[in-house]
Amino acid sequence: MLWGLLAAAIPIIIHLLNRRRHKTVMWAAMQFLLKATRESRGKKRLRHILILTCRALGIAALATAAARPLLSNVLGWGSGKPDLVVLLLDRSASMEATPKNGSVPRRELALERVKSAMADLDGTRLVLIDSASGEPQDVPSPDVLTSISSTAPTDTSADVSLLASRAAEFLTETPGRAEVWIASDMQATSWQPRNDRWTSVRAAFSSLAEQPKLRVISLGGDASPNQAIRLLSSRRAGAQLVLDVEITRNDDSAAPVNLPLTATLNGVRSTSNVTLAGQNFRFRKTLPIPANEDSGYGWLSIPGDGNLRDNAAFFAYGPARPVKSLLVAPPGEATDYLALASAPGGHHGQSVERLDPAQISRLDTEGVAAIFWAAPLPIGQVAESLVRFVTEGGQVAFFPPQADSDAEFAGMKWSPVTQSEEGKFFIIDSWDHDDGLLRDGLDGTPVPADRLKAVKRRLPEGEGTTLARWDDGRPFLSRRVFDRGTAWFFSSLPDYTWSNLADADVLLPVSQRLVVEGAQRFDTGYLAIVGNRSAQPRPGESRSRLDDYGSPVPSNEAYEAGIHQFGERIMALNRPAAEDDLEILENNTAQGLFEGLDATFFEDRSTSSRANGSQPLWQAFLVAMLCFLLAEAILCLPKKSNPSGSPLPGRPTNA
Repeated sequence: MLWGLLAAAIPIIIHLLNRRRHKTVMWAAMQFLLKATRESRGKKRLRHILILTCRALGIAALATAAARPLLSNVLGWGSGKPDLVVLLLDRSASMEATPKNGSVPRRELALERVKSAMADLDGTRLVLIDSASGEPQDVPSPDVLTSISSTAPTDTSADVSLLASRAAEFLTETPGRAEVWIASDMQATSWQPRNDRWTSVRAAFSSLAEQPKLRVISLGGDASPNQAIRLLSSRRAGAQLVLDVEITRNDDSAAPVNLPLTATLNGVRSTSNVTLAGQNFRFRKTLPIPANEDSGYGWLSIPGDGNLRDNAAFFAYGPARPVKSLLVAPPGEATDYLALASAPGGHHGQSVERLDPAQISRLDTEGVAAIFWAAPLPIGQVAESLVRFVTEGGQVAFFPPQADSDAEFAGMKWSPVTQSEEGKFFIIDSWDHDDGLLRDGLDGTPVPADRLKAVKRRLPEGEGTTLARWDDGRPFLSRRVFDRGTAWFFSSLPDYTWSNLADADVLLPVSQRLVVEGAQRFDTGYLAIVGNRSAQPRPGESRSRLDDYGSPVPSNEAYEAGIHQFGERIMALNRPAAEDDLEILENNTAQGLFEGLDATFFEDRSTSSRANGSQPLWQAFLVAMLCFLLAEAILCLPKKSNPSGSPLPGRPTNA
């Protein structure tokens, strides 16, 4: 239909033909009229040019509207037909969100756009690199994009910089004119704009013999109302399963929402209601474990909404086991309080063993959840054993020793003792309410750390991160992270000659959180994140899906959350927490990632797979045609006659 653009030359041809029909004849009497109109000749010529331009553009706009340009066609405009298109497809869980007022997930919308675009590039090779597998594969026809397992929904996360790097590697070995199309919802956690890999990505594309054109299909924008459920932790406590759960929603409404929460445990379902008053709600769900069922699995689910991939959280558990802690400290008041806080009466299965620091030559941490250390920092083989313990997921709380010591552990050491002024105290001034051992409870209740007062302290010095400070800004609680575990450093002792840390309102919740987090290293054998190495079968193991939630796809089960069996092991796989982060990458930031490259961004806000996103484009050409014809009609209107009968300028009057 674009051949119709040639019709725009018709008004120009008619104009040229009309000029040839007139023959110039010199007539003496015309000199007065010529003189009178000479001044307006320039205006007439400009008027005629505008009329001719409006006619030509009106016909051109009509021809373009008749061709019905598509949004997908825009992907290739100005570049010609490429030999190869490399599609980088974001298959993360967030891509299953539907746009506001829509019913089709963004992943499906992206595939429809690509299919529509490839239909106009007949003969162009299509290679898919999806975010789940990360491996390039040829797509025999764009028509199968929506039916192959490599484009199916997943519960994984995405790393766009890694996909771009894979595309550059592929193009290094594949000569020809290529384009790289990136289909993404622009979630900031998927793009990771601060990742150093982007520098190498730009360098890799720039070094190619024929630099490809980059087309980013942005499917961001407002999403449909949605609630997401996530499992924060899962542990067995005797005959009960304790689940820490978080439910979030993406709308700004302050109105409470009542959600039915369905708990499925070993095939038995129960339903209760939870009220979501704000944007997120954290709570603890306790499920009784049936007698004679040492192992099992299940999931918590909420009704389907704007994203069907975030409505369930899976868990699994094994046989009950005692929770053991070690207390390394000399006899004394602080030791007694630490022993009581680490294994208080009424806490099923908790025990603590005290070790004298002077008698430790070897530290046995088998089956230990947490270690409370109120002695000089360990050195030698003991320190090495402690590092292994923490690296494997254990928790250690260091309290200052009574005597001075120059020992260091993991880049941390104790300062000399400082005492407060007579009649004054060191008081906790600020602490992190969202992270660490002093964080607020699931119901938002804060730990009353501001009640803590001290007259004596040793400050932790070194590479730790400070999570709580005294009123003079010096650290009270510092943290050093080791892979899966953590070492904590407190700057005062639960001894009333040092502080009132022995009061149960601070020491008890801190100690129990330490023990619980340390014990989770035994329960993490039943939990993993989809896409992580721990969510893969070990050599010789096969994979099978045990649950029936969400109509699992066997060919895609490696990338789906659920209850998976690896040989004799049962694991609950859940989507990454980053997929619940709603932050969208800003346009300027995204464009800066491709600085120096030929990159174009296309924002697709359509809500239907049937909508090709181009309807406003051809409608705009129709509106433009009407505007051109209206302007032409206005310019063709005759001049108003002179009602006063006064002589025209330049015309002589009769005597």
